[in-house]
Amino acid sequence: MALAWWQEAVFYQIYPRSFKDSTGNGIGDLQGVIDKLDYLVELGVDAIWLSPFYPSPMNDFGYDISDYTDVDPMFGDLETMDQLIAEAHRRNLKVLIDYVPNHTSDEHAWFQESKGSRDNPKADWYIWKDAKSDGSLPNNWGSIFGGPAWTWNEERQQYYFHQFEPTQPDLNWRNPDVKDAMLDVVRFWLKRGIDGLRMDVVITIWKHPDMPDQPIIEDASGRAENDIFGKQEQIYSMHYDGIHALIREVRDTLDEFEDRVMIGEIWLGLEERLTYYGDGDEFHMPFNFDLLGGTSVVDPKEWSADYVRTSVDRYEDALQTSQWPNYVLGNHDVHRVATRVGEGQARLVAMLLLTLRGTPTIYNGDEIGMINGDITEADIQDPQGKRLGIHMTRDYSRTPTQWDDSDLAGFSPEGTASTWLPITSDYKERNIKAQMSDENSLWTLHQELIAFRKTSPALLSGVYQSFDSPEDTFIYSRQHDDEHLIIALNFNNQEKSIALPLQGEMVMCTHNNSNVVSSDGVVTLEGNQGIVIRVN
Repeated sequence: MALAWWQEAVFYQIYPRSFKDSTGNGIGDLQGVIDKLDYLVELGVDAIWLSPFYPSPMNDFGYDISDYTDVDPMFGDLETMDQLIAEAHRRNLKVLIDYVPNHTSDEHAWFQESKGSRDNPKADWYIWKDAKSDGSLPNNWGSIFGGPAWTWNEERQQYYFHQFEPTQPDLNWRNPDVKDAMLDVVRFWLKRGIDGLRMDVVITIWKHPDMPDQPIIEDASGRAENDIFGKQEQIYSMHYDGIHALIREVRDTLDEFEDRVMIGEIWLGLEERLTYYGDGDEFHMPFNFDLLGGTSVVDPKEWSADYVRTSVDRYEDALQTSQWPNYVLGNHDVHRVATRVGEGQARLVAMLLLTLRGTPTIYNGDEIGMINGDITEADIQDPQGKRLGIHMTRDYSRTPTQWDDSDLAGFSPEGTASTWLPITSDYKERNIKAQMSDENSLWTLHQELIAFRKTSPALLSGVYQSFDSPEDTFIYSRQHDDEHLIIALNFNNQEKSIALPLQGEMVMCTHNNSNVVSSDGVVTLEGNQGIVIRVN
């Protein structure tokens, strides 16, 4: 059975503010993306996913949307977006956009009308509650960004609910008019030619209708002193009974158009997350963050061969035949992958991501191993970092892309005063231009792995099997018809000797300028080295 385009594709996430500035204001924009489409073709990716570019007061940098059907002048306009879609398609690149269904900006016209009275046409487009009889908050729910999830509105003399910032009121999806309006947003962009949606924090859009108090987690310390959310069991505010019917309606809307894909941001455990495939009628891919959240600096777990193998094996065992896997190792919400796992293993991560079964997503800058940005308290832009502390800021992974060693790393035109976040100090050495001309660079490894993947039936659609191997190593195979590959990864910084389950010829290596010693079925890998072997 032939694979769909999104099953064969390598996805590439672009955070527009930080990708390429074409105007000299220090902020990336859509024209900057257009200017770099040929770069993405050379890298070899097949689809780009754009973080929000909509009109917004930018309190949460575009995730607080004031108009779902336009482009913020900071990024361009609808004509620019149409051009981006057309130019991407001309290069056989698919385009996905962020769809943010949970909340709008408090500057959205819908909220401005809703707060005006308790009986206007949009009065219950958002979640409003009276104070309790003693004047206290409607319930004990906390905001993901810290503090309570309720803010008082003087005009309406009620509290409104916000899962995130007070400037991001939650939409009331129980109102059919809200649902219809948000489904029309989906149609608006699909008609303009986008190839799919990545749905933001979708598990939060359906809450318990009575919004009772959340249970308190005993002895929970939370992420910061003002973190109410992290000290509660989120049983009423997310992943609540009834949400799957709503997701199916969104999917039905997407399926009014041919050959599109729907991806969900699902921060849940494995079993709960897999329910969002539905019966093939919900998400094509609920994002798999098992190798992302589990390696976060904020909530550290051991990054090791055993951890990775256990995560992959559990995922593979749990998936049904019809459920297509995917892997994400970096994005705009967590620390840079090279910082999380250590720069020495950035090559290993590239080989892992691009040889596991399923669709991989690369976050812009990870192809050159960008590390956490040089962020100080004074630099913090992210509202989560401002409210919960610098250890929780997402700015670390949002610093401008390092294109070359010129002033401002080639991110902004010459003469630009400054960039919205500081350029990371290692840009003179670590930049795209330098790595593209280096046959032994991490960028070149990504390009070679992507090119190899495109021509390998085993990597595109082959079955996965893992094998027992020495400590700190992960060995697995991919097999389809006559092509059989063995991938051997050494997670230790010292060399390891491994008896391979099958013999063959090495076709890829994480370090092309180093020696791989093989003798009598035993291969000796250098520290942090990985290889792909084609079985004889």
